[in-house]
Amino acid sequence: MAYILIFFSAIFVNNIVLSQFLGICPFLGVSKKIDTALGMSAAVAFVLTIATIVTYLIQKLLEAYDLVYLQTIAFILVIAALVQMVEIVLKKVSPSLYQALGVFLPLITTNCCILGVAILVAQGTYNSQGLEPNLISGVVYAVSTAIGFGLALTLFAGIREQLEMMDIPAGVKGTPVALIVAGLLAMAFMGFSGVDNGLARVFGI
Repeated sequence: MAYILIFFSAIFVNNIVLSQFLGICPFLGVSKKIDTALGMSAAVAFVLTIATIVTYLIQKLLEAYDLVYLQTIAFILVIAALVQMVEIVLKKVSPSLYQALGVFLPLITTNCCILGVAILVAQGTYNSQGLEPNLISGVVYAVSTAIGFGLALTLFAGIREQLEMMDIPAGVKGTPVALIVAGLLAMAFMGFSGVDNGLARVFGI
């Protein structure tokens, strides 16, 4: 049940974009169309899951040799290397998938939500359900975060597509109205605040 609470919390209560404000650049830049939003969401989910596993193991290695101060730079290098490796492998193994995701892969290197999740999992601060932080719970959190990122991005893209067909005053057209909608989405997701704690009490976790 604790894993389910981590899953629910990462998607709705502590959404990486709308609650923790990480990954804002792709959220605003790749949300004009639903197709591009879905492509970015899939690419982020894939890289985020792999990066979480690799950085978790690297964190254990850094702790063993008392090199934790190198955490941030090590994680950034790992994420950049993973993105490059994924791009190369996809280009050779599945050209069609590379064409679908290749455009979005370079953007993932600068997506701060990848690094943010990796650090949260390494520090074990993502879990508020009393579950002992481990690789499995970290991966559950990473996958849930990726789903939450994709949900927020796709909802935002759908709203922006509808806004393109509406008569909006010139003064707020484009980025200003997009920021207003993003704020309203963040307020809507605030309605889930405390739901995870309520469920935890119901199930005695």
